[in-house]
Amino acid sequence: MQLQLTEQFSEILNAPKYLPCVSILMPFEPKMGLKKELDYRLKMASDKIERELNETYPPEKAIPVINKMNKVLGELNYYTHKKSIAIFISPIIEKVYYLDIQIEEKVIIDESFEIRDLIYCKKEIHKYLLAVLSGKSAKIFLGNTNHFIKITSNVPDNIEAYKNDVNEKIANFSDENKRKEILLNKFLLHTDNGLSILLQSYKLPLFVMGTAKTIGHFKSISHNLKHVIDYIPGNFEDCTEAEFSTIMHPYISDWKSVQQKRLLSQIDESMGNKKLVSGISEVWKAASLRRGRLLVVEKNFIYPAQHGADANVIYKREEINNNAFYIKDAVDDVIEKVLSSGGDVEFVDEGVLQNYNKIALIEYYRA
Repeated sequence: MQLQLTEQFSEILNAPKYLPCVSILMPFEPKMGLKKELDYRLKMASDKIERELNETYPPEKAIPVINKMNKVLGELNYYTHKKSIAIFISPIIEKVYYLDIQIEEKVIIDESFEIRDLIYCKKEIHKYLLAVLSGKSAKIFLGNTNHFIKITSNVPDNIEAYKNDVNEKIANFSDENKRKEILLNKFLLHTDNGLSILLQSYKLPLFVMGTAKTIGHFKSISHNLKHVIDYIPGNFEDCTEAEFSTIMHPYISDWKSVQQKRLLSQIDESMGNKKLVSGISEVWKAASLRRGRLLVVEKNFIYPAQHGADANVIYKREEINNNAFYIKDAVDDVIEKVLSSGGDVEFVDEGVLQNYNKIALIEYYRA
């Protein structure tokens, strides 16, 4: 039976606090790796937890949690198609969640469970698209910290492919420089069309390399400028992979800044496509209707609230109240709702979403 993540996360976060509480967050893709490797990592984590519990708590508190943990680990579903696993154990709770987000391995022994720990442990993947442009050719690479893979586009990557077409259309032009300008623009326009298709598949930051002249022409015709994180001027047509890595290092060293620029670009694009809601009330409503594809929220944003007559409506509430309508933090609940519908969540620095009331949700595209 499919887990109802929102209800069960709420059960965890609102349950009475009985020490100790254990969280195991781990990549879990049985279809992509060996079961033995997963078993080994889980065994290492459980041994560490057992050792720390026995050292920190008396047997009457440690043993029930250890027994629950071993029971849960022995019943894991290795046929899941999810990317990661979150396990929560306490003297009164044993819960397992299979998630669509990639997370770093982490073990937490504490007095409570925090949904934000899942997001803080998300695996940081330094991937980006690199377009290397010149007056003769265009190459698109999928880059990360150390490697670059050339991506084959559906358009020719050499300007020679367009010469005959251009010559027929401008046969009466006597100015050779004008002919070259038109040819370059045509070539870059087709390259940009190929980039548009790639950016639909690869939701990644984009960097553009090229001479000042080529970049100038690209800026004048491109429909993808909003995706470009930075332009890198120079002639890089014959660069090796090692040289690309050295050149790109200062541009990606502050990866948080790169990611935040990319997220703002996605928000801007989604607003133009009318697939964006912002502000906690509107985001709550869309998330409750399972429309959330990507939630972007400022870290440390907390919003105590109360349910309205409709479950999709909330109101701000300052004072703490333990009645059934009180919500300790509506932001945490929204995170749960987005994760439960297969969406993703990203935190950004305070002030980054000042134009969106600290929180924005990109909705799924629906036919």
